[in-house]
Parts: sequence; structure tokens; C-alpha cells
Amino acid sequence: MAKKSESERIGVAEELISPSIPSGDGTVWADVSHLLDLACNDLQNDELINGENFNLFAAMSALEIMDPKMDSGIVSTYYSVDEAIENGAAPVPLSFDRTMDIQGLIDIMDHLLSCEATWHKGGSLAQTVFSCLYLLRPERTSSHSLLHSFCRVIRATCNAVVSAVSDARTNEEDDIFIMAYGLPLKGDGDEKCLSMLHAVEETISRQLKACKAQLSKRIVVEDVEPLQTDLGLEQGFCKALLCRLRFLQHFYHVLTCMRRPQGKGLELAKKHIASCLLELDSIRKSEEFLRTTRACRSLEDMLEDKTTASGCQAIGFDSTLNSRSAAPTPPRAIRLLSWKKAVNYFQKLLHDLEIICCCPLDPVFEDALRFVVDFQKLQPDLIARAHIQLLLVQDGKLYGRDPIFAVICKASLLPDETKNHIIQKNEAVVQLGQLELAFRDKFGEIARTSIDQDVCLKICKHMLIWVEEQTYWIALRFLTLGFELELYSPNEYCMVYWYINVILIKLAEKSHLKIMLGNDSARRKAKKKKDLTKDTGKDYQIPPPVLLLQCYIYVAQGLMMMLASSRNQHKVFPCVGPFNSERERFIQHFELLQKASLPDHASYFSFRETTDHVFFSSLAMHNCFKEAHKIAKELQANFAGDPERVTELRRLQQVAEHNDVALNLLRRLGTLEPSLRISFEFVHHPHFAVASVKRS
Repeated sequence: MAKKSESERIGVAEELISPSIPSGDGTVWADVSHLLDLACNDLQNDELINGENFNLFAAMSALEIMDPKMDSGIVSTYYSVDEAIENGAAPVPLSFDRTMDIQGLIDIMDHLLSCEATWHKGGSLAQTVFSCLYLLRPERTSSHSLLHSFCRVIRATCNAVVSAVSDARTNEEDDIFIMAYGLPLKGDGDEKCLSMLHAVEETISRQLKACKAQLSKRIVVEDVEPLQTDLGLEQGFCKALLCRLRFLQHFYHVLTCMRRPQGKGLELAKKHIASCLLELDSIRKSEEFLRTTRACRSLEDMLEDKTTASGCQAIGFDSTLNSRSAAPTPPRAIRLLSWKKAVNYFQKLLHDLEIICCCPLDPVFEDALRFVVDFQKLQPDLIARAHIQLLLVQDGKLYGRDPIFAVICKASLLPDETKNHIIQKNEAVVQLGQLELAFRDKFGEIARTSIDQDVCLKICKHMLIWVEEQTYWIALRFLTLGFELELYSPNEYCMVYWYINVILIKLAEKSHLKIMLGNDSARRKAKKKKDLTKDTGKDYQIPPPVLLLQCYIYVAQGLMMMLASSRNQHKVFPCVGPFNSERERFIQHFELLQKASLPDHASYFSFRETTDHVFFSSLAMHNCFKEAHKIAKELQANFAGDPERVTELRRLQQVAEHNDVALNLLRRLGTLEPSLRISFEFVHHPHFAVASVKRS
């Protein structure tokens, strides 16, 4: 379809204004459906119209309308909980047939599992867990010990999760995770929920033993009343109930143990996690038994979307009942995770929490940072992210044990004696967010009150360099994350690698300076001890961590130059489009870094100045990929004790080697044949592409 000019589009919009639609004072209604259809047909996948006052953030906010996670709706089956109960929506007992009562109870347990998983994934509490009428009126279930104890532990578990997420402050706008809308998250007697559940579990365990004794024709020592009337199904129902009760019991223990200060409950939490995973396996195995005992197993093709193991609808739930407790919005229908997906979700969550429990708790900043970076590669959900945040920082201390100031002193290679210096009590140091300005304003005051002004100056210098180094690490992670989230198109790779290159250069400078200052302090300390008057005269060598950064610089620089040459010489990967220019795309991707001046003077004009006159002929003088390959190969011996670094170096080596071959081929071609196609693939490294030249 031919592109329409701006005036043509405005004309179409004016023609679509319908006078037949009623309007209020000062309101003009227009049916823009046809215009929207035209725009949708005109846009390709992943494209967004970018206006001067309408950016990506505004687009995301607009898309939240009609989202069931954000709009709860106002349509409801019943006006109130009491009305629903009066109409028999949540009977107690569930059925006068004891077998159906147990079957219905297991369905409620399974449906609540799906509700809780959906809530964890961002659904509102009102439309998921608290769509259960039994939770809204817990006093009604007191005569039904199984249902009553289960509901109490569910509520206590939800309260523990809300507490963790709220304290960690890891929830984002679309999570609406901790909003309870006045729902009864806490109740009298909830602190005794585990003892109640344990008593019920013991009763069912005795009944299971009695069933096994009867099957083996042994005499039953004690008389235990069966759970239901069909003795042939008794053992299967006992097992199905026990694994669900035990899973909830252990999961609650996991949440409480992980909140113990200084990581003291992590070992116990690991044991409960292992028990949770075993019970989840038993819950899965109970599916076949439950499906064969119910009459609603005819719709086999729909079972994938069912929220119970039996495939039957659980009673006592109404997702629209609490809609009026939220802001009035158009009606919405929330889609719960299926029972199978809910079980898979909890399995993934437990594995993530288990990794957190394996944290070494070493008071080393670099180790803690690497642990967090490795953990986020697992794409943990909100609950796991909250618990790692709560573990990391407690009472202003790393893992609740070591003061942050002491950890920073160690990371910035300051001598051990500085960690107890009086400077840490100054507000300028406590508030590290504006460290540089604070030191400039208050250093004079600190120096006047400090006995050792040189030590104070050294601390300021080391910490400022450390803060700058960490800031550039964050900027680098920000840029590389775009590859993992697939935010960049091939036409934008050139500007991305240009920005990565300038960030890496600054990062290498700061890292090198920090190491030099640390080595200088160590040498002075050694001189003082040995009473030496001059250096040993050893040749200075660039530290391996800085050489690793230099390897990254060569790879990023080589890719930037290769992409720029391909654009300038072969006219491929031009960063142009119908909706926004290359400059607009530059601003869209790097606006946050630009506002933070990371680094200074890094602008779109600098990017164009660097890349506009790059050709393959000029790349012959210096091959960045050869240099990167050489460094990566030599550094492997330095990091022999670090398998992750060795793996990373090998990946960089492969990227450099393959790109060197592609670069030589493109340089020899001079002009690109029509049948040849250049593409960039991430086959060896998630952030650094490999060029591929093939015939179409």
C-alpha cells in the first residue's frame, strides 16, 4: 500500500467524523476505526509510530487500557459476598456425598494453586486468590477442618509474599502486586495455621496407613474414620490430599525461613524447597487418578486450559465478585494459568529460590554482583527477585553482616584500616547517589575535623573512581541487555556497537586507574614494612581484567567499523525508515545515557563523525579482530581458575576469528555482488554478532 502524506492522513481523519454519534458539550466524536486499520496495515512488525509528544513509555501506558492485569472490570454475578453465599455459591460442606466433598475439596486446592500462580505473574489479588468465597468468609469453614486449615495457610502464605515484595520494593507498574483492596489478608488465629494444618495432615496420614494395612490384610490397630464412602478410592484420595497439604506447608516454611536475618535460614529453606519439589511431583502423579474418578473427563481437548487436575470446575469461586473494590473500569475477564502451568511455575520458582539459598554470602562486592548478574539470566519472576533483594541488603549491610562502607572500601582497593574511618559517618558518604558533588561541598569540613587529612583525601579519590567504574558497568549492562531483549534491529547495530565501544573505553580507564591506586597503596605499605627506598624495578604489565576489557573494545570497534563500511561502501544496513530517522532512533535507545552524560560528549554527531568516512580499504591498516583474537587466546592462562571467564574468552575468540574471515572477504570484493547477502548472527556470543556473507 502506498504511503499517505501527513495532509492526506488528516483529511481521512476529518472525513471519518460522524455527526450521527451523540456528543456532549465541547465534545466531537469521530469514528477512527478505518484510520486505525490503515495505520495497522501500514506498520510492519515491531514498528511504532513515534510522535513528538508520544514516545514508547506513552505507548506502553496506552496499551495498559483493556489489559485484564490492569483493568479489573465492574461486571459481577453477585452484588456482594453475602448474596453469593445465600445463593449457594460456596456451600459448607461442599456436598452431602462424602466422596464428592473430598473431590470438590481437591478441586478447590488445585484452583487456588492456579489462582496464586496467576497472582504471582501479575494478576490482581482480588480476581485470583480472593475470588475464593471461602477465603473471604473464613469463619464459615470452621466446621470443615480440611478446608479451614488449607484456607488459613493460603492466606498466611499470601501475606508473607506481599510482605516480601513490599519490603523489597521490586514490583513495577504493571505488577499491581501488593494491592490488597482491603481484602482480609490477615485474620485472628492465622499464626496457628501450621499447627492446624499439621493436625489435619496427621489424621489423613493415619487413614493412609490404615488403607495400606487393609490392602495387605493386616489388622488395623486403631479405628480411623474413612474420608469418604468408596473404600476403593480411599488410598488415592489420601495421597492426593497429603501431597497438596504438605506442599503448602513446606512452601510457607520456605517463605518464612528465607526472611530470617543474615541468611541464617537459608540452609533450612533449602530442605523445605527439596520437600516442596517432591510434593509437586506427587501432585502431578495424582492427576491420572483424579481424572479417572470424575464424570467430567469427556472434554479431553480442553483439559490443557483447566485449572484442576481432575479437569472439573471448582466450586466457591467468582472472579468478578471483588471488581467493585477496585476503580470502576470497563468489564474484564481474567484468564487464569492452567493447573499444569501453575505447577510448572511453582517448580521454576522453587528452583530460583534454591539458587538464592546457595548464595555464598561472601562480603565481596564483585562476587555479590556476579551472583546477581548470573541469577537474572535465569529470568526469575517477581517473588524470587524480591527475596534476592531482601538477602543482599539488610539494615544497610551486605547480607545483614558487613557494612556497605567496608565492602566498598575493599572493592575500591583501599587499605583495611580505612573501613573504620570517621568519614563513613558523614552524610555525603552515606548518600552515595550524589557522591561527587557531596565530596566537593563537604570535603573541606571533613578535612578540618579529621586528624589525618591525607587518609580522607585518599578515601574520597578511591571511592569516586569506584563509583564511576560501577556506573560504566551499569551503562554497559544497559546496552547489552538490548540484545537479549531483541530491542535492536540490524540497521541499528552500528550505533549500538559505537556506544558500547565508548563506554568500554571509559570503563577500562576507570578500572585501570582503580587497580593502579590499589597497587600504589600496597607498594607503599610494603616499603614501610621493609624500609625500602626505591621500587624493585619490575616492568609494569597491564592487569588481566583491563586486558579483558581491551579485548571487548577491539571486538566492539571491529563490528562498528565493519557495519559502517558495509553501509558506506556496499549500501547495506541503512538506518532509515518511514517513521523515524537514524537520529531519532539514537535518541530512543540512548536517551537515558545521554541525560546522565555517560560518557561526556557522546552524541549522535560524534557517532556520525566517527563512522561516516569509514571504508574497508581504511580497515586494512589495523585489524581489530586479530588483536582481539590474540588477547583472548593469551588471557586464558591468566583466568585458568575461573571457568566462566575461560568460556567467555573462548566465545570472544570465536567471534573475532569468524569476523576476521568475513572482513577479509568483504575487503577483497570491493563492490558487493547482487547475489551476495550480508547478515549478522549471534551464534557464538549473546552480545557480539558474527558476520555471514552468503549467496542468495
